[in-house]
Amino acid sequence: MAKPFLPGRVFLWLKIKRRATLFYTQQLKQRGKNMTRQYTSILKNRTFMLLLIAGIFSVTGFSMFLTTTSWYVIRTLGMPEMLGLVLIAVTVPRLVMMIYGGVLADNYKKSTIMFGTNIFQAALLVLITIFIGLDFMTLGWFLVLAGLFGTVDAFFGPASTSMIPKVVERAQLQKANAYFQGVDQISFLLGPVLAGLIMEFGSVTMSFMVAAILVTLSAVFVFPPLIREGPVENTVKQSPLQNFIEGFNYVKGSNFLMVGIIVLVTLNFFVFGTLHIAVPFLTDLYGGTPINLSIMEMSLSFGMLIGMIVLGNQYIKRKGRTAVYGLLVTLIIYIVFSFIESLSILPILLFFIGLAMSFVFIPFFTATQQITENRMMGRVMSLIFLAMNGFDPLAYAIVGIMTAAGISIQLVLLGFGLIGLVITMVILWKAKGFQRLET
Repeated sequence: MAKPFLPGRVFLWLKIKRRATLFYTQQLKQRGKNMTRQYTSILKNRTFMLLLIAGIFSVTGFSMFLTTTSWYVIRTLGMPEMLGLVLIAVTVPRLVMMIYGGVLADNYKKSTIMFGTNIFQAALLVLITIFIGLDFMTLGWFLVLAGLFGTVDAFFGPASTSMIPKVVERAQLQKANAYFQGVDQISFLLGPVLAGLIMEFGSVTMSFMVAAILVTLSAVFVFPPLIREGPVENTVKQSPLQNFIEGFNYVKGSNFLMVGIIVLVTLNFFVFGTLHIAVPFLTDLYGGTPINLSIMEMSLSFGMLIGMIVLGNQYIKRKGRTAVYGLLVTLIIYIVFSFIESLSILPILLFFIGLAMSFVFIPFFTATQQITENRMMGRVMSLIFLAMNGFDPLAYAIVGIMTAAGISIQLVLLGFGLIGLVITMVILWKAKGFQRLET
C-alpha cells in the first residue's frame, strides 16, 4: 500500500530541497550585499566628503573668529573685563536662533541653508577686518557685528548634522559621526592654533581675514548643485512655532534623549564652556604668548583626534553607557587640571580631556540619529545643540564674575569640576535605562 505514495513523496522531497536551495542562495546573495556594504568606506561617499570638508572650513573659521576676538578684546582694546560680555554677544543670539535653525533644516534643503550661512558670515568677517584696518572699530560696533555672526551660525550646525543620516548607510552612522563630530571638534580647536600663529607673526586683522577665506571655502563645498541631497522629509505644513513644539515634545517623550541632553549639558557647562574662557586666562596668567595658547588648544584637538580614530574603527553597542563613563573620566582629569600651574603639563592634561570628551558626544550623537525619525532630525539636533551650548554664556558670565571678584581661576575650575562630578555620579546611579540601551 505504501508504493503508490512513493512518487508523491519523492516529488515533495524534491520540492522542499529546491525551496531550501533557493532560500540558501538568496541568503548568500544578501550576505554578499551586507559584506559589500560593510567594507565600502564612507570616505568614498562623495556627498559625505563634501559635507565633511565644508564643516572643517566652516568650524575652523568660526573658532578662529572666537580666538581672535578674545585676544583682540584682551590685548588690543585692553578690556579683559569685557571678554565675557563679547562672548555672550556671540553665543546668546546663536542659541536663540538655533531653535529656528532646526525648523528650517526639516522644511528646506539643508545644502541651501549651509551655503547661505557661509556667505553671510564671510561678508561679516570682511566687514570686521575693514573696520579694524581703518581703526573705525569700537566695542559697540564689535558687539553688533559679533552678535550677527553668531546669529547666522545657528543655522549651519543643525542643517549639517541632520543631513548625515540622509547621505550614509544606517550601519555606518557611528563611523560617520566619529569622522564628522571628531573633525568638527578638532576644527573648532584647530582654529585657535591658526589664529595664534597668525597673530604671533602677523596681526589681528590678518587673522580675521583668513577666517573669512576659510568660511568662503566652506560655501564652495556646499554649493547646492554639488550636493546630492534627497527630498525634504517633513511634508507636514505647520507654523514655525508648531514645528518647534512638535520637536520639543518628541525629545521630551524620549527618556534616552532627555538623559543624553543632561550628559551633554554637564559636559559643556562644567568643562567645555569654562575651558573656552579659562585657557586664555591661564595662558596670560602664567606669562604665555599666543604660541602657548595655540599649544594648549592643539593638545585638546589632538586628544579628540585620537578619540575619533578609535571610535571610527570600534563599534559600540551601549552608547549611553560609554557617554556617561566618558563624562566621568573627563571630569576627573579636569579636576586634576585645576591644580596644575605649569604651561608644560597643562597641554598634556588637555590632551586626555579631549580624548575622554570624544567618548561622550560621538556615541550620543550616533545613537540619536539611529533612533530619531528623519523628518524630525533637524529639530531634534537643534534642541541637542541648544542644550549643549545653551549654558556656555552662563559659564562665561560666572567665570568672569568670579575672577573679577578676586577668586582665582584655578579655584573656579575646581568648583565647576566637583559639581559636575556629583551630577555625573547621580546619572550613573539613576539612569540605568540610558546605559543599557543597545543600538
